[in-house]
This record gives sequence, structure tokens and C-alpha cells, in this order.
Amino acid sequence: MRTGTTGRGERLRVTEIFHSLQGESVTSGLPTAFVRLTGCPLRCRWCDTAYAFTGGEWMGLEAVLAQVESFGCSHVTVTGGEPLAQPACRALLTRLCDAGHQVSLETSGALELGGLDPRVTVVMDLKAPGSGESGRNRLENLDQLRAQDQLKFVLADRTDYEWARDMIERHALE
Repeated sequence: MRTGTTGRGERLRVTEIFHSLQGESVTSGLPTAFVRLTGCPLRCRWCDTAYAFTGGEWMGLEAVLAQVESFGCSHVTVTGGEPLAQPACRALLTRLCDAGHQVSLETSGALELGGLDPRVTVVMDLKAPGSGESGRNRLENLDQLRAQDQLKFVLADRTDYEWARDMIERHALE
């Protein structure tokens, strides 16, 4: 089913769009519109959004933007799944910024970060060994993170903690 397609055919498979308080990152507690895109190439052991691996609804960019606007809040988080797995995600991020939103992208860091609108704040997850996906980290993405971006680690045990500490030291992450 096609919903609100654009003339250029820029569509996204969307699992859900909802309004809530941000529960993670430096924007924790802020009213936020969340756009959860469908699909992810990773299968982390403790993933809490496996329901976003498949399904969803095809939506045009205009329909996504209209639903986000209906919430009346300035902050928008695009998440997944892995949002960057969808080619039209970059266009969505730019359109949200153009509409005056403060936009953050929650990404696994397993896909290329290049070509993102510089107004977007990246919240990148570096996968620890306990995730079962640490071999998928694109460490070259660390060089693309800027001062306003954020790096997060989800840790399962002491081994993950020591791994994260080593990564911070080895890559001079502060």
C-alpha cells in the first residue's frame, strides 16, 4: 500500500511515528517526535526493537513530515531498526531540518555516515562484543563524528565494559 508518495518517489518503510519524551542521550526528557524506520542488517542479542526488522508501511516523505508536524514539537529523532539502511533516510533528515526541527539520528554505526546533513546530530551506537555484532562496527565512522554528536555503548557485562574502555582509549574518544 502506498501512502502519500512524493513526485520523486522518495518513500520510506515506516514502523511507527509517535510522540513521547526522549529517554536517552543528552536530550533526555524533551518532548520528541520519533520516526522509527523499518529494517536493520544487524541482529543484536538484546535488541528491544526486533518488531522493526520487517513489516511497516510505505510512506512518502510528505506524509512522514505531516505526521511529525502534527505533534507540534521541535525535536525529532529518526531511529529504527537501522535508518540508514533506507536510501531515502538522508532526504528525510534534510527535510526535517529544513522544516526547522532539531533532528537526531540514532544509528548502529554499521553503515556509512557520509552525506548526512550537517545539521543532524548523530547518536551512534558502537556495538560491544556482547551484542554479537561487534564485527560489524565501521570504525571509520568514528572519524566523522563531530563535537555535537554522541557515541553510546550498550554493555552486557564486565567484558563489554573493558572493551568499551579500551575503545575509548585506543580511539581517543572523549
